[in-house]
Amino acid sequence: MQWKQPAPVRSSFLMSNLGKGDLVVTGGAGLIGSALIWGLNNRGFENIWLVDSQEPNEQKAKNLAPLHFCRHISPDNFREMIRDNSDDLSSLSTLFHLGACSSTTETNEEYLNDNNLGYTRELCEWSLEHDVRFVYASSASTYGDGSLGMDDQEEDLSQFKPLNLYGWSKHKFDLLASENQWLQHIVGLKYFNVYGPNEEHKGDMRSVVSKAYEQIASTGEMTLFKSYHPAYKDGEQMRDFLYVKDSVLMTLWLAETSSANGLFNLGSGRARTWLDLGHSIFSALGREPNIRLIEMPEILRDKYQYFTEAKIEKLRLAGYANELFEMEDAVRDYVTQYLVPQRRLAS
Repeated sequence: MQWKQPAPVRSSFLMSNLGKGDLVVTGGAGLIGSALIWGLNNRGFENIWLVDSQEPNEQKAKNLAPLHFCRHISPDNFREMIRDNSDDLSSLSTLFHLGACSSTTETNEEYLNDNNLGYTRELCEWSLEHDVRFVYASSASTYGDGSLGMDDQEEDLSQFKPLNLYGWSKHKFDLLASENQWLQHIVGLKYFNVYGPNEEHKGDMRSVVSKAYEQIASTGEMTLFKSYHPAYKDGEQMRDFLYVKDSVLMTLWLAETSSANGLFNLGSGRARTWLDLGHSIFSALGREPNIRLIEMPEILRDKYQYFTEAKIEKLRLAGYANELFEMEDAVRDYVTQYLVPQRRLAS
């Protein structure tokens, strides 16, 4: 699939929630957040409040340099504004809450409960009280090992058992939103394995595409973890890989579609193996595959998801009809247009 720039702003789009006031993107310097601002810029929106750390960060600064927004606020300051119900907030129409601690190895449960659960609750309650469209990031990690399926129907929520504290912090808010019937009025996004330009700041939490590109550039090979599950051969563990450009289109569509509320899986709808991904990277570079299998760290072995695949029927039934990138095309776009020339998304 050939990537095309988003269509010009339409009058119907401007009449949606997105056109009624200022927009907030928490986590706005991160992978999905900065890509979302890029998508908004391409639709003519610059009245964006970017909420993210104001501490010096070279990689995040590169993400933000080509983008257009009107305010940059720290998470602590924005949270204080919400708690005080600041008059400045009266201009807001949509709040995209993408900011969170996303480390799957974080062990400080108190911190996760405050940062990922408590903060989200405060933003959600304020948004509902002030008729502001609230769109928040949940996670596919809430589904645990996948043995109970990965269906985004609300009635299935209580059965899921995440494999790590990060997943639990996201799952707790999903449950809270369901219990309080907030999901009838807000949108929760269960992002699967999102990858693409603007993820350099994530370090070890970057996608395999980003890390493998560096490995191949320096050593000529890439590494993948061996399998410790009898149902999956080495390198044939499976993931639903979602290109960040598709995640942006899905997120914006749900934000502007007032009839679409509740939890939605955001993925490609098709699980692929890590070996498929590796071959796609080498193909994009015009090289023969050279993949070495290595031992998985013991700390990950009992918390590892061997299979993820988004059921996206709910999103389709809601009316989302866009064609999605094939993994090979997405990897080629990412590698050749961004990683090799060291570019960021630019509006």
